[in-house]
Parts: sequence; C-alpha cells; structure tokens
Amino acid sequence: MQRFQNPHLTKPTKPNNVAFKYPIHSGYITGMNLEIAGNVQGFKQQDGALTIKTAEAEARVYIYSPTIIRVNISKNFNPDDTSFAVIRQPLADFDFDESSANIDIITSALKLSIQKSPLRFNFFTTDGISLSEDDSRFGTNWQGERVTCFRRLFEGERFIGLGEKTGNLDRRGAAYVNWNTDAPNYTPESDPLYKTFPFFIGLHSGLTYGLFLDNTHKSYFDFGASTDEETSWFGADGGDLNYYFFGAQGVAKIIEDYTWLTGRMEMPPLWSLGYQQCRWSYMSADEVLNIAQTFRKKQIPSDVMYCDIDYMDDFKIFTWNKKTFPKPKQLLGKLKAMNFKLVTIVDPGIKVEEGYKEYDEGIERDYFAKYPDGENYTGYVWPGRCHFPDFFREDVREWWGAAFKALTNPGVEGFWNDMNEPAAWGQNIPWIVKFGDKFMPEVRNAYGMQMARATYEGTRKILGNKRPFVLTRAAYSGTQRYSAVWTGDNTATDAHMLLGHRLVNSLGLTGMAFVGVDIGGFSGNPTPELMVRWNSLGTYIPMFRNHAIQGSKMREPWEWGEDNEQIIKKDIEQRYKLLPYLYSSFYQSTQTGLPVSRTLAIEHTADENIFDKRFQNEFMFGDAMLVVPVESTKLNEDIYLPKGSWYRLSSDQLYEGEQIVNVPAPLTDLPVFVKAGSIIPMQSVVQSTNDKGDGILQIHIWNGSEANSFVYYEDDGVSYDYEQGVYYKRVIRFDPVNKSISLSVVEGAFKSRFVQLKLVLHGFEGIKLNDEVIVNDNREIQVKL
Repeated sequence: MQRFQNPHLTKPTKPNNVAFKYPIHSGYITGMNLEIAGNVQGFKQQDGALTIKTAEAEARVYIYSPTIIRVNISKNFNPDDTSFAVIRQPLADFDFDESSANIDIITSALKLSIQKSPLRFNFFTTDGISLSEDDSRFGTNWQGERVTCFRRLFEGERFIGLGEKTGNLDRRGAAYVNWNTDAPNYTPESDPLYKTFPFFIGLHSGLTYGLFLDNTHKSYFDFGASTDEETSWFGADGGDLNYYFFGAQGVAKIIEDYTWLTGRMEMPPLWSLGYQQCRWSYMSADEVLNIAQTFRKKQIPSDVMYCDIDYMDDFKIFTWNKKTFPKPKQLLGKLKAMNFKLVTIVDPGIKVEEGYKEYDEGIERDYFAKYPDGENYTGYVWPGRCHFPDFFREDVREWWGAAFKALTNPGVEGFWNDMNEPAAWGQNIPWIVKFGDKFMPEVRNAYGMQMARATYEGTRKILGNKRPFVLTRAAYSGTQRYSAVWTGDNTATDAHMLLGHRLVNSLGLTGMAFVGVDIGGFSGNPTPELMVRWNSLGTYIPMFRNHAIQGSKMREPWEWGEDNEQIIKKDIEQRYKLLPYLYSSFYQSTQTGLPVSRTLAIEHTADENIFDKRFQNEFMFGDAMLVVPVESTKLNEDIYLPKGSWYRLSSDQLYEGEQIVNVPAPLTDLPVFVKAGSIIPMQSVVQSTNDKGDGILQIHIWNGSEANSFVYYEDDGVSYDYEQGVYYKRVIRFDPVNKSISLSVVEGAFKSRFVQLKLVLHGFEGIKLNDEVIVNDNREIQVKL
C-alpha cells in the first residue's frame, strides 16, 4: 500500500535505509546520534515470546488474545518486565510463518507482518487490510535513551483517547506530553495535566485499532501535528518501546479488551454516586455539620461532605485539628445520624517534625524517597518541609494503608488523594531523586497511581467487608482498579464547563468510568446562570461533586437565590431518581469496561458530525440518555442527534436522528434525550442513598421500532457480598413486535429493596396501563401492551 501523500506537494524520495546513524542538527536533542532498528539477524521462540534480534536492538512479540498483541523493542531488555498497568499474562505459545521478507503471526482476528529488512511491525486484518504500520523510513529509533516509533498516517485517520487531555475529541493534528503535573488554573489548551493514560484508538477506512504504550517515563504523542500529513509518532524519554496493539473492530470492543488487560473498576459504594458537597475548606466541625443540616432542612438530597486540608493539625497527614475538629468521632456520629458520609483529603507529603508519628516511623524504617547519596529528599508542600513515601515498595504501601486507622476509627469511609503528581512548590522535584532503584523520571507518572493503590488496599483491609471510596488526582493506566478520579483545578467559565465533559468522556475511553469535575469551577466565581447550568450537567456526570477554592463565593445550592435554589434542587433530585439506572450502568462498567459517560464516538464512530466542534461535547449517559452541554448564556442551541429516534426527556417530544435541530435550552431544562426503545429504571425522590423511599421501582420505557434490553443490577451498595453472589440481577426486555415487556427470572441471592414495580410508558399512543404496581418477586414477569 502507498503512504498517503499530500497531492499538492512534491518531495524527494528518501531511501529505505536498513540501519544507519547520522548526527541530528536540529530538533529537541542537538548533536545526538539517531539509531534506527536495522535488519533482522535472527529470531527464536521461547518463554511465550518471539524474540527478534538486530544489530541495534532486541524485539519481543507476545500474544495475549486473538485481538491483543504486544511488541517490546529494547536496547537493554529488563528480564523482570514488570508493569503497573497490565494484570494479564500472555499465551504460552503461538504459531508463525516465515518467508524471505517477513515473519507473519496470524490470529483469528489479526495479522502481524514483521518485515525483516529493515525491522518493521505492520498490523492487518486477517483479510489483509492495513490497520497500522511502521513508517517505512524510520520505524523505531533512538536518540540517546529517547525511543520513538513513527507510524504511517492514513488519509482521513482520526484519533481519540489519551485520557485527561485538552483539545478536541479528534486528536488529529495535535501533540501531547505525558508528565503528571500539578496544573492550577489550567486552560482549555494546557498540556500536560495531572494524569497519564498513554492509550489511544485510531479510526480510518471504517476500521478501528487501539495502542497502549506501557512506559511510565515522560512520553510523547504526535498525531500528525508536525509531520506534513505523513506520519504520527509516539515515544518516551527512556525505557523500552513497549506497546500493546488492539485489533478488535468497534470502539466498545477495544475498550473491553483494554480493560480486560489493565483491569476494571469494582462496584463503588452506592453513597458515592449521590450528591457530594466539598470546599477548600469547611473550617470546623460545626461548619460541616451546619452545611449538612441545611441540606436536610431544605430537603435537598445529598450524601457526602468533604474535609479539605484544614481539618488537619498543621496540615499533617493522619491528624485532626484539636481546636476546630476536636471530636472527630462525635462529628462522624452526627453525620451518620443524618445519613451523610465524610471524605477526608490526604496528601503524600509527610511533615519533617520529630514526634509526629508518621515522620518518626518513616525515618526509622527508611520509607522515604532519597537522593543518590542516601539523604531523604525534602520538598515544600502544605505542611512546610516534607519527605515523600516511596509507594513503589510494598512495605511502604502497607505502612501507609495501616495509618488510615486515624481516619477510619472515627468513621471515615472516603479518602481523597491529592497533590500526588507528586506536587511540591516549584514543581520540579529533581530527577536524581530515587524511589527504590528507580529515578524520578522513570516513575513520576505512576506515583499517584501507587499512592491510590496503597490507600485503596489499606482502607479495604481496615474496613473489612465495607467498600472504601478512593479519589485521586494523579493517575496512570490501570488506576481504575483502585480509585475514582476528577479533573483537577478547573475554572468557573463556560469554556471549562464544556471542556470538563470532553475530559470526562476521554477518560472513559481509557478505562476510567468513575470520573468527576468540580461543579461550578474550582477557582473563580461562577455567575448564578453558570452555576445552575453546570449543576444540571452534574446530574449526568459519574461523580457529582460541587467544589470551590478558598476565598471564592460559597457554592452550596442555597447560595444562589430562591429561584435558582429550586432549579438546582430539582436537578439534584433528578440524580437521585436515576440512581437505579446509574448503579446498573456502573455494573456494566465492571463487566465490560464501557464507561458511564460516553463520547458519541463509541457508538457512532463513522458519523462525521459527532467530531464537529459544535457537537463534540455531546455524550451518552449510560445506554439510553444523550446529554447536550449548553453554555450558560444560551437559551437555544443547535444540537446534533445521531442515528435513531430520540425523545426529549422533559417533554417526550420525538425527533428523528441524523439531523441538526435547534432546541430550546432554558436553565430549567437542559437538553437531554432518550433513545427510542430505551429502558430506564428510576425511583422516587429520596434524601440520601440510605433512604428506603416508597419501595417502588419505576421502569420507564420509550416506544421504538427495535427490540431492546437492559440489565438491571442491585446489591446492598456497601459490602463485598456481591462477589459471593449476593446481588440481584435481571434482564428487562422490550419487544415492539409482540408488544410486550418482560423481566427475566432474578439471578443472585440479594433481596431487592424495591417491593413493587411500576411500568411508565412514553410515546405509546393509544396504550394505557393501570396505575397498579406489580409485585416484585423473583419469577419471570410478562406484560402485554
């Protein structure tokens, strides 16, 4: 196949060099030799890998499944071959064919053709259609320790993913750096931010593929931003070129494969899906209680209060301020009586102070990051001079996890990991700082993940059969196994509100289903209109948290005037009505990796309109609901409805898809649509997730011409009993041909909290149901319309 060439340019042809070295006179490393992997000198199959040697490097190929192939190219292969992200093992053996020019590995879904002269890795479908190929000139190369892979750029190729990255849904024409960074006041163009997810999905010619660069060094992705439409490239400052190629067809299938490889989230505690109220900071226990009491007095549903850094004694981790939070157990008891949970912030910096328990133990046991001469590294953060735990050591993670008893003993069940990029004033922790035998540049991008891991493993052990809620700012691929994430210190602007949803949806592509943004913007002061609009979007964000910076306007729902308070209350109530649907959607995430908040590119990949900048913020919330973010200053908006028929949620007005429609978008009615044929279980308004409500599960069904089903899932929302079969699951089906609705026999040993079922029909002209409810027993239920 020919590489795509710009027809308006004529360029000299460059030779297909086998292996050559020449000095680089421009670019980011001046005067350093370029080394390109050359001819194959030999190969053999052993230990589950095909090992290929050239004069410059050694490559290994592993097969993980018919749709997942790993390629590792190294000048100095590490036999330990550890990964923070990957939890699966490769197949023990596989077949390959050799010819004079190539080594071909063919699975039931993929063909990897390894060119011998020079070494190149080219991926095809089994019928020979190209998915992704090395650039014929450069392939994999090194400049010193920096390794880069150049790939063919296909005409019309799009790229989605990379997690927490600003810019457009389609990454084509953009370049990014992965280097976890404390990024206060970041803009809609800032890069890098807090997290590293070096995984993207390529789209071209009606095909899909995925690529995950499992390398924790500072890494780079360029999607044709600076190569004259010829190549894309990715690489890292050190380590191996170690990537996993995903060849499944369909974005959803690639996400399923990627999360099979790197793990999926577990069921979150139900209370963490309710409304969460946070601030830097509520300055005393009395203030926390007053806010919680006001929620209950005004009957605005809520589940979670937060304590930011001021609850601590002089910002020391695992302490309580004796003056402002003198009786934490009493505080937690009063919150519990009101059905509130408390989440407390925890930073990694351990204050240098003799007599402080965590400092003394860390010094005694040698648990902190060090300079090469053995001196403990000291950086300044909130407590002042601090040392930083080496979370890459198992014994340090166990020590850290056990320290949470200072928070769990009073009753805390939620743990907020912040400042873990790791952040220190001035940002630049020296690269000579070591964590075990690894220097900062190799592990910085994984530090936050390992802190979240230590927090999760420790609190899960302490809490026994109770699920902890863990939230982290910094992350690396695989963090979904341990923690939720949020998008850091955003700003109170419409641009940030819209960007926030692109960030949430992009994080969803990389396995992070439990994601939130700071509703209203962390810094700055939102207008009342922006606060109302952003809150209405919060209803449809996986984690619904209101948070604000010190010194900004108070953000609680009642701070915006009576009329706005009622709008905000209505939208929070909508969140609680949707909890049965949302919890079932999270169950789906645990099983398939499919996110709760989904870019339209997952299901409507070939539709050009969804990549249009006017419509790229639209997203699906679960299987059924299409949500359209609208700026706070607009009361009407042009929206795009993809293929299908769509009902406006608020009015049941029916629209046909594949068209642009101008719709009203008042602050009281965010444009939200339900796909025809959809099934959405809801409940009556409750004040917290611990509120039993009226015991009626409402099954809403919107008429459509195609059969549909929904997997309804329920468990106790608190414990791990569901892992032992104590859950309640049944399939709800709508059959428009036979005009019937059915519920399968219940699977699992959990008894539903809903004792009755009520069908609520939308768009079924001439069909009326009796208002009586159906007894919710475990048998199959059939209803004829």
